[in-house]
Amino acid sequence: MTGRLDGRKIAVLATDGVEEVELTNPVETLRREGAEVEVISTKSGHIQAFQHHDKGQEIKVDKELATATPGDYDALVLPGGVINPDALRLAPKAIDFVREFVDGDRPIAAICHGPWTLIDAGGVRGKRMTSWPSLKTDLANAGANWVDEQVVVDGNLVTSRKPDDLPAFNARMVELFAQNATRTGAAAE
Repeated sequence: MTGRLDGRKIAVLATDGVEEVELTNPVETLRREGAEVEVISTKSGHIQAFQHHDKGQEIKVDKELATATPGDYDALVLPGGVINPDALRLAPKAIDFVREFVDGDRPIAAICHGPWTLIDAGGVRGKRMTSWPSLKTDLANAGANWVDEQVVVDGNLVTSRKPDDLPAFNARMVELFAQNATRTGAAAE
């Protein structure tokens, strides 16, 4: 059986403090649809995931950000958790990585606090989007049109609010990535 994302390579950018289910659930969905998925982080080895305020599992990092090339990926996933995107916002290489997707109008899926990183990468101005409610003012101040909806798609950006929204988020993410992701940097096999 072939998946809708066969031949696609997807980057998931995360670091310590990522909300476990917001990383693991989309990754499982993408892989089930045939995508090759790599967890990229500011460090090698493993990152510490959280289940809200409690430590969850350690998640294997597939590639360190210092050696990752945005053009090798068809789409980008930005999971939430409060600590994760806040730390990524302080990592210039992470912002540059995200900015390449923004500037190239390439598909991005962000959930919960994940859109925080998009603010620093210049990816929210003029976009209709959602997030965890505490980001409403930050996103509005950065020029986004924030709405309280389960999932929002605006161009090549799909956003959701929280773990409860994962079924809708995953469905729209796969749909968007299948429609719009093209091999921009990697040689097609």
